[in-house]
Amino acid sequence: MTTQLLFYNQVSPITAERHAGWHARAVLDYSFAKNVNSVPLLATEFSSALSDCPILFAGDADAVLPVLLLGMRNSENVFVGASGDWTGRYIPAFIRRYPFVLALSDEGDRYHLCIDETFPGFNQSDDGPALISEDGTPTEYTQGVLQFLSQYQSEFERTQAICKQLKDLNLLESKQAEVTSPSGEKLVVDGFFAVEPARLQTLSSESIVDLVRSGTYELICLHLASLRNFELLSARSFELAPSGVD
Repeated sequence: MTTQLLFYNQVSPITAERHAGWHARAVLDYSFAKNVNSVPLLATEFSSALSDCPILFAGDADAVLPVLLLGMRNSENVFVGASGDWTGRYIPAFIRRYPFVLALSDEGDRYHLCIDETFPGFNQSDDGPALISEDGTPTEYTQGVLQFLSQYQSEFERTQAICKQLKDLNLLESKQAEVTSPSGEKLVVDGFFAVEPARLQTLSSESIVDLVRSGTYELICLHLASLRNFELLSARSFELAPSGVD
């Protein structure tokens, strides 16, 4: 199955045979995401994510997707506290999905609702809502999860279309961010793309109108405004001891 995994370990489709009697506690410990320094971001999340982190674009010459940068170092998420609490103002939907995820079948013709069976909140002690009802059908809780993930997938596809629009208009440029601490430690983030404002000025009036009417121009403005968060993010990174961080 094809999934967007990152921090998922043992992914399995939910079935009545395997998961009858399984319950799920709420996710309160985000330690599973502590070594992930960026996650995919949906276009609908730009305004909410703007408060904490830089919104960048990652990919290659063929396709890119928005990502939210969570740490200046590799394998560093500065928003997961020592006790696993989330210290930022916004939790990305990519992380809020956990421990659930939609996975494309091997045939590529449908999605399955799956779980990471290693999530410690899963139990058979009636702690939290059940995954499967007594008659073997998904519970209301599981149906709600499926609805959330289906909406996520729809927004993901819309986000892909927006990114294609940016690529087609040649608005993205490869960038690098470099910051230095008062003590002289240097942190560099590279391999990402950002909208180059100078390229916006070369667009035709018709293209600008299309960007405004589609809502993409607003997203561009939010993305560019978020780049100021490199200073806030680097300050958080410098507060962390670099030992044990790649």
